[in-house]
Amino acid sequence: MTPTRNNKGVAHENGSVESSDGHLKSAIKDALLMRASADFEDIAAYCRFADEIVSRRNARNRPRIDAERARLKTLPDRRTSDYGEVGVRVTSSGGFTLRKVFHTVPSRLIGHQLRVRLYDDRLDVFVGGTPLMTLPRGRADPSGKHAQVVNYRHVIHALRKKPMALLKLVYRDQLFPREAFRHTFDALLERLPNRQACRIMVDLLALAHERGCEAELAEALAAGLRAKDLPNMAALRARFTPDPAQAPTVVVTLPPLYSYESLLHDSQLGDAA
Repeated sequence: MTPTRNNKGVAHENGSVESSDGHLKSAIKDALLMRASADFEDIAAYCRFADEIVSRRNARNRPRIDAERARLKTLPDRRTSDYGEVGVRVTSSGGFTLRKVFHTVPSRLIGHQLRVRLYDDRLDVFVGGTPLMTLPRGRADPSGKHAQVVNYRHVIHALRKKPMALLKLVYRDQLFPREAFRHTFDALLERLPNRQACRIMVDLLALAHERGCEAELAEALAAGLRAKDLPNMAALRARFTPDPAQAPTVVVTLPPLYSYESLLHDSQLGDAA
């Protein structure tokens, strides 16, 4: 066989690749029609759906792949770089913008220069050579409108200083971790003054963050919405705050310092042996 090379920017030379890609897109569209819904719980659920379709399409090629696998060389020791790398600076708003998507990070990183490895589904964030965190990757709207990937834990400390900022926050809808929080804020705005509603909502988010009770608190808020009751912050704090009377008593007994001399003596005996 004589190998050939495609020319960069000449789309019609990619026929064999583009044709397969088009067939896969058609298969996914057909599967969505059979499913009768294009709604998924999260990106991971959609990826599992797409993986099943790809696996079924690849099953017919498995015998040919198995025949070639015996002649393939071993994989290299190190994985190739399948990511792009960019540098970003964290602004005073507690995040950075990358490819028209605003991502929040902890407020302690404000002013820092970060190194971001850009994967298809995630962002790996580094300070120098030190890995910090992994963020989900967001996508800008096809129309060109900017998008946001927001974690309320990153901005809750700033919101506690200025709760009214929640009212006009651009990424407010992305701030709520669960639907119950969003519906609760709507109910607060309907029945209370804006200032009081924002204060209560920020306190709820702070409670979920500080006590690690996001799911349990969402269930309590949903129950209150069904009963048409507004959140009672005093009752919720009492419910999700640990009772000091139930905390176990931990007694720490410190060994005497001279007991360490026996360890030193045993070590010397071992060296002599």
